[in-house]
This record gives sequence, structure tokens and C-alpha cells, in this order.
Amino acid sequence: MPQSLPPALISIALMGLGPMAKAEEALPKLGPDAVPLTAETTYLRLAPAADYWAFSAFVAPQITDSACSLAAVTAAINGLRGLPAEAESPILTQEALLDAVNSDDWRRATAQDGDGVRFDDLLTYTAAALAATGLDHLEATRFRPLDDSDDTRAALHALLEANEASAEDALLVYYNQGVVTGDWDGPHVALIGAYDLISERVLILEVDREWYIPYWTATETLLAAMLRPAPEVHGPLAGETGGLVHIHPAETGD
Repeated sequence: MPQSLPPALISIALMGLGPMAKAEEALPKLGPDAVPLTAETTYLRLAPAADYWAFSAFVAPQITDSACSLAAVTAAINGLRGLPAEAESPILTQEALLDAVNSDDWRRATAQDGDGVRFDDLLTYTAAALAATGLDHLEATRFRPLDDSDDTRAALHALLEANEASAEDALLVYYNQGVVTGDWDGPHVALIGAYDLISERVLILEVDREWYIPYWTATETLLAAMLRPAPEVHGPLAGETGGLVHIHPAETGD
């Protein structure tokens, strides 16, 4: 272990280094494409915001660095079920959901330092979670954009607007987190908390609570984040793009 220099010598050394001795300028917590919920509350105070009030209270931090899918699905199920009426009935935890689904693959993917999940996996595990928790009247379907065309944008806006109308359904988003936050370049899963049609902004209910709180972003930014492929550094997830998993009442035949 290197010995420490006397304070006087440290000062002289730093003076000689000049600008190089100064710490690099710290990056802001959020980039220009994300606005923290604490800085913008107008929509939630003026609009019904059914999804926000139904789901936000159940959003808990992901239990490992790879468990964003598990945390987001758990929050969605809790919001759809609502607060249990009986004192002895627990609120669903991420650990309990993992046990209920009983998937070794999802357990490995969401373990500490796990690989995380691909978009199609998110759809599969969401459907399994609905079945395992008795929400048989609901189904999970996907919206996976392939481009940023006008038709894709229109379909995205329509889905967000329909979801905002009530808390009977939920939207999970699989996206490149860094496109929105301006930081980490990699795939992530969160829950959509609100959609402001007038300003065309989406509220993302973050589960990555070690670093973030909920934030607003433009729908065009969210689309770009869903379209950005995961870089090679993410191994099994390299090249993966995202989309939305829609949990909604199952269609019944006549």
C-alpha cells in the first residue's frame, strides 16, 4: 500500500498539475430528455391520471441489479389487484411472484449480476405471472415498433391514450434506459404511469430506485429508446430492441 504524502507536498503537487487535478465535471442526474416527477406535477394534479394513482404506490425498487422486469411486473399485478381487503393478506412481493411463477430461467435472469430478459421473455413471464396470481381474466399482448414511421407513432399514441383512460389495464415498457436518462446504455423494464396527451409526454414509474425516481419523457424519445438496440457489451441481450407489453382484459368469444 503506497505511503501518504504530507499535506504540504500534496498541495504543491496539485498546483503543478493545474486543470488536470480538478475533478471531471459531474454529469446531471437526468439528461435533457427526462424531467423528474418532482419538477413537474401539474398533470397529476389536474387530470384523473387513473394509472398513476392505481400503480405508483406499488412500485418498489428492483431487488437485484437485473430484476427490473420482475419489479415492473410485480408492480403491475399489485396495481391491477389493488390493496388486499383483509389484514392477513400480504401485498405481492418480487420474491413471492418469482416463487409463484417458478421459472428457473426468470430466476437466473433476474439474479444479482444476471443477464436480464429479452423482450419476448418479458411477454412470456408477464403471461405466466398473470396465471400464477389468479388474474385469468387478463392477458398480455405486445406492441413492438420496428421503425419511427408516422403509422408507428400513431399506433403508439393510440395505445398510450387508451391505456390512460382507466386502471383496468397496464403497460410495461422495455426500452434503452440511457436514451431517456442520458446515462447508462442498456435495456431496461419499467411501468408506464401516465400519458399526457396535450404535451405528448409519458411518465415512467422507475424501479431502478438506487439511481432514479419517476420521470417524464416525450413519446418520441420513448419510441427512440424502444428502437435502440442493446450494445454488444450486454452479451445475450446484444441487438435487442424493445416495445410495450400490454396487460388488459382478455377478449372473449361470442
